[in-house]
Amino acid sequence: MKRLGMLLVFLIVGGLLAGGYWYWKGGASPVAGDGTAAKGKGKGGRGGGVLTVKATKAVVKPMPVIVDAVGTVESEHSVQVKPQVGGILDSVMFREGDQIKANQVLFQIDPRTYKAQYEQALAALARDRAQLENAKAQQERLEPLLKREFITRQEYDVAVTSAKSLEATVKADEAAVEQARIQLEFTRIRAPIAGRTGTLAVKPGNLVSTNATLVTINSMDPILVGFSIPERQLDDIRRYGSSKDMHIDILPDRNGPAVAQGKLVFIDNTVTPQTGTVLLKTRVANAREVIWPGQFVNVRIVLTTEPNAVVLPDAAVQPGQDGSFVYLVDDNSRVKVQPVSVSRQIGNEIVIAKGVKGGDVVITEIPQSLQPGGRVQIAGDGPPRGEKGKGKGAGKQEGQAPTQ
Repeated sequence: MKRLGMLLVFLIVGGLLAGGYWYWKGGASPVAGDGTAAKGKGKGGRGGGVLTVKATKAVVKPMPVIVDAVGTVESEHSVQVKPQVGGILDSVMFREGDQIKANQVLFQIDPRTYKAQYEQALAALARDRAQLENAKAQQERLEPLLKREFITRQEYDVAVTSAKSLEATVKADEAAVEQARIQLEFTRIRAPIAGRTGTLAVKPGNLVSTNATLVTINSMDPILVGFSIPERQLDDIRRYGSSKDMHIDILPDRNGPAVAQGKLVFIDNTVTPQTGTVLLKTRVANAREVIWPGQFVNVRIVLTTEPNAVVLPDAAVQPGQDGSFVYLVDDNSRVKVQPVSVSRQIGNEIVIAKGVKGGDVVITEIPQSLQPGGRVQIAGDGPPRGEKGKGKGAGKQEGQAPTQ
């Protein structure tokens, strides 16, 4: 009895296993809408089918040969405005951050003390001029008396000496008047250069001295950008430096458009030993003030233009352990891994030095199931190359007679 029960259990388990296997092989395929059994996935549904991918063709076009660097914007002229005379600051005739012109009045220091000194110097000059005129008149009166020997030579020499002494005194008074006038003029402080003002260091009512900085003025147009390049690139810079095609673009964003353009104006005469770099500077127009002193910017040195460069979008180039590569689609719509040598990247475009030629089709969006040697169909195109005429609706085969 016990053996009979075990036999029944084995029969039941065997039946379940056989039914599962039969179902897995497709015996219980779902019924399609037309009442026929639907087809299984087969090889194509398990990763062996044709993938649809996005691709593009390698383009041949002119592309610049560039050197990228990071630079710092600096003012070509920066002036700290300091008073040349001390006193109470009466008024400030601009607002912080204003764009000002050269020789514009910026500050007024209390001028009363300097005005009094100027008037005192004028009075001393007038007095000594009057004495000089009297001394010259005295000399003229004594000269005929000396000829008639009514006076001694000594008396006449005293008169001549007195006149010459007063002439020197008058010249000293004139210099003192000029000095007092300059001191009085210094109470009105003017802008030495055109530019934009910074933070005001002293407010009206404060006592200022000759060593106090009142404000700093930075010239904004033109403006300088300083940057450093590796010493190995210095030869290229010097070789193309005299070329008209060479120019320098300033880009706040590396992948954005250039906001300013200039020429190379300075190459430092030494290489920095700690970094192995050389300092360079360019002068650029900045009328709209799109860049600011102290700002970090991207610098792109355009050395020359390569007329027939092979260009791909950056999405097509993949990094690998042995270097960069692309997925190339051949004439039979099969995928091939193609190693490439990247020359440079400009924005979203990559210039290929070796590995791809113009017109080659490369995949730009890589599916996870993409395998080398697999067949693909490019999105937007017809059937894969090499499969035309196959499948449903295929036309007459070569050498086959038409069906009657």
